[in-house]
Amino acid sequence: MYSALRTVIRRRGFATNATVNGFDGAIGNTPLIYLKGLSERIGSRIYGKAEFQNPGGSVKDRAALGLVSNAEKQGLLKPGGTVVEGTAGNTGIGLAHVCRAKGYKCVIYMPNSQSQEKIDLLKMLGADVRPVPAVAYENPKNYNHQAKEYAESIPNAVWTNQFDNTANAQAHYETTGPEIWQQTGGKLDAFICATGTGGTLAGVGRYLKEKSNGKTQIWIADPPGSVLTSYVNSGGKLNERSGGSITEGIGQGRITDNLGTFVKQVDGAFTVPDEKSIAMLYDLLDTEGLYLGASSTLNVVAAYELAQKLGKGSSVITVLCDGAYRYQSRLFSKTWLESKGLLSAIPDHLKKYAVLD
Repeated sequence: MYSALRTVIRRRGFATNATVNGFDGAIGNTPLIYLKGLSERIGSRIYGKAEFQNPGGSVKDRAALGLVSNAEKQGLLKPGGTVVEGTAGNTGIGLAHVCRAKGYKCVIYMPNSQSQEKIDLLKMLGADVRPVPAVAYENPKNYNHQAKEYAESIPNAVWTNQFDNTANAQAHYETTGPEIWQQTGGKLDAFICATGTGGTLAGVGRYLKEKSNGKTQIWIADPPGSVLTSYVNSGGKLNERSGGSITEGIGQGRITDNLGTFVKQVDGAFTVPDEKSIAMLYDLLDTEGLYLGASSTLNVVAAYELAQKLGKGSSVITVLCDGAYRYQSRLFSKTWLESKGLLSAIPDHLKKYAVLD
């Protein structure tokens, strides 16, 4: 399966006029966007991998296809079967698309704290959506455990297990990493992004480390409430998780199996406050015309700060995970922003974009 993905990458060559085979064939080969304004401010080159241009609208399309294809390859999923996952949103959306394209049923367990836009879209895509209370992973009622139990209770069903099924990271090793290397001509100093499952960071990181003979640095960008910054900076001490963030689908309280395949090779990590993420969201809309979700803008803040750390002339790549369409009722609502103490984080000249009450 993965060698076939590599063949598709070579054949398409990142051309926008290529013909592809169905929804699956349209996943990947996304542009690498040069963020001109930010780059010129500090004399470095900052790029965002435009994963919002995947056909399902996010970076998680890659994981969804990799997880389903892996289940098919192992004979765990047969025609007419059911795909079950516990997800904060985008992986579920990717799976719902892939399942529609392949003829599978899709059941999604998700925390009831997620945006209504995501829940509505999953239902529109034909998924059976089951919101459950948001509780810690250690709790048996955590949405991941409920998904696993349900898949085991019905025939011809598979729990894709996005957090600990390393087919997730492998999909990025086989596609996203090679794309970035080809698009930059191998000339990049660092790659940085936030992690939820850890698949993107681990897969891309492993590929770039191998191709650069260890020269490309790989960093984790962390939201508030995640333990990964402290884990990396303490040399492997896993602290209790505390606090929270407005970002969805990123941050962790543990080392997933996907992240575990690479975490010892991570060069560094730091936390990005929500105030910086929301300010960057509005900045990128105003200066670059990019309408991005908060996890994407957290990544851009991190890339900007890492480029400053590495010095002028450095080249840093990050991931633009998805667009703001799935969060607009929150991110552009003055009332919601005020309730989170974030309205004041937006520069006065950019508050004109907060058009919702």
